[in-house]
Amino acid sequence: MPYTEMESQIADTLKPILAETVQLYMLTQNVHWNVTGPLFQSVHTLTEEQYTELALAVDEVAERIRTLRSKAPGGMSAYQKLGGIADGDENATAIQMVQSLVDAHNFIAGHIRPLISKAADAGDEVTAGLLTDRLTSHEKARWMLGAMIDE
Repeated sequence: MPYTEMESQIADTLKPILAETVQLYMLTQNVHWNVTGPLFQSVHTLTEEQYTELALAVDEVAERIRTLRSKAPGGMSAYQKLGGIADGDENATAIQMVQSLVDAHNFIAGHIRPLISKAADAGDEVTAGLLTDRLTSHEKARWMLGAMIDE
């Protein structure tokens, strides 16, 4: 397969990851802004760390798509079509909010896991490494959030 065709296929697999990273960023911001109750301080602090890391991840994934000679989706309608993480509920309880983040990290981790070997099999170690780093981040975030609610 010509390198440019492989680049296009890999870029296409990254586009939903970009969309879901943006969706998770927004969900994390929602929790950060709207959480209340006894968990407020710990959730507020942790989500600030997480949305800061996610903002950098959005840029890394988008730039990888561009490196692969494809356009990175850049609009909310594209993210809604490509991604599968639901909007947050600003009226949810702190436990529900944290659970929504745990679920979102599980979702994106499950989406990333099979893409790592696909990228590696295509000889794209850079994308495989990026995805491995993203998977590591989502698994750690899921663990830390889950520990707050004894999941």
